Amino acid sequence: MSMRIVTINIPFSYMSAIQSLIDLGLYNSRSQIVREALKEFLDKELDFTQDLTPETFKKIKSVQCQ
Repeated sequence: MSMRIVTINIPFSYMSAIQSLIDLGLYNSRSQIVREALKEFLDKELDFTQDLTPETFKKIKSVQCQ
């Protein structure tokens, strides 16, 4: 898989929590945590949107934009 560099701004509390997970040895890097979180988010969102009919999806999108 080809990787790209992405710069994000996150609250200090998020950064502290991420560093704690690394210090505990649960993850190797910040990048690994962000990649896994983003993958989980996208999997959830894509599963959700794939179950919608086009009409229902449009209604949800219009409510989110308000």
